[in-house]
Amino acid sequence: ASEGKNGASAAENTPPRVPQGKQGERSSVFYSAGQFFFEYLVVVSLKKMPDGHYEPKITYQFPKRENLLKGQKEEEERLLQAIPLFCFPDGNNWAPITEFTSETFSFVLTNVDGSRKIGYCRRLLPSGRGVRLPEVFCIISCLGCFGLFSKILDEVEKRRQISMAVIYPFMQGLRESPFPSPGKTVTIKSFIPESGTELIELTRPVDAHLEHVEFQPLLQRLSPHLILHIFASAMLERRLIFLAEELSVLSQCIHAVAALLYPFTWAHTYIPVVPECLLDTVCCPTPFMVGIQMRHLEQVLEQPMEEALIVDLCEGKIIRAVGDEEEILPGKLQNEMLLSLNRHNNNNNEHTSEQLNALVSEAFVHFFVRLVGHYGSHIKWSRSGSGSFQERAFCKAIASKSCRRFLKKFVKTNMFSLFIEEAEKSRIPQEGNG
Repeated sequence: ASEGKNGASAAENTPPRVPQGKQGERSSVFYSAGQFFFEYLVVVSLKKMPDGHYEPKITYQFPKRENLLKGQKEEEERLLQAIPLFCFPDGNNWAPITEFTSETFSFVLTNVDGSRKIGYCRRLLPSGRGVRLPEVFCIISCLGCFGLFSKILDEVEKRRQISMAVIYPFMQGLRESPFPSPGKTVTIKSFIPESGTELIELTRPVDAHLEHVEFQPLLQRLSPHLILHIFASAMLERRLIFLAEELSVLSQCIHAVAALLYPFTWAHTYIPVVPECLLDTVCCPTPFMVGIQMRHLEQVLEQPMEEALIVDLCEGKIIRAVGDEEEILPGKLQNEMLLSLNRHNNNNNEHTSEQLNALVSEAFVHFFVRLVGHYGSHIKWSRSGSGSFQERAFCKAIASKSCRRFLKKFVKTNMFSLFIEEAEKSRIPQEGNG
């Protein structure tokens, strides 16, 4: 499965000055408990340049730079250059304002070695009178847990309205706490002037693979039918462009689409919100999954682009398609998934978001079990303990013609190769129930 190895770095076409947003190998999705919650918190503010434009700059960083080891410094330099761009991806057309609804979004940066860092952002207007500029509080972490970090950002925002000085002890306390295991809670003590000491409880969801995702925003904006067209295109590793104006909508919906592929991982360019200066990413010949603000639609459509699926999240429709999306998935399995997604849609208000996440994920995992659940019995193990996947026998083992047709395409993808590479190493043949 040598294709998998090339695919892991399949984002050479973007300017080297920005760490690429692609998801790395599968193993990077499972984080061990006890790690640091975060690497650092930065504040990105808009600074007025001589030509009257505003440029995002890092104005505060915790912990301070001097505490970094020498080797870390170069890596951090590169990351720190990219962060402001992703905190204000909507360019520098800002003017001071008096009111602004704060928003939460996230981005992914990939290091040279393929490891990933996630930036969790809260863009807010600092308290005060008169016109002022929004700023972004960005927490950089290797840990994927959107719900948990949203709660941390709520606390940061609450403290920001009192003073910057109150944020520091809270982040210090957080940094000294170990990241909890799934289902467990960590309690952080935090003192706020006027209100005294508060205890903040941070709990990780029991199901670790669902902690970086909310399916609700996707289901609210797109019909189950369209979600399946997008899922099918992602499975064949095509080019996917999502459009919305709000950064939070883009990042939530794209994380949700990537999560539908579990237990597989998108292994190509992955940028939930593309900064304005990187819009030519859409000219890449390789697969990508990107989010673009609606205001750049004209610009994007003018680019010389290969075939892509363009999804409008505001109107809930597909603007441009390849044309075969309806036929990609095996009919019977597609109908089963439609039924189960429609069922969740009809119960929309009865489920908590955790329940909804579990139900939606279950429908897609069940699809994969039906399609590829027998892979474990097609890995031949040698005496030395190395495994070798028998692709032809694996595809032949499926009785349904339409499933077999689809499977022959799916086994050629990078995400399948990476998945099988992991399985060949694990020596414990996975018992499928195909």
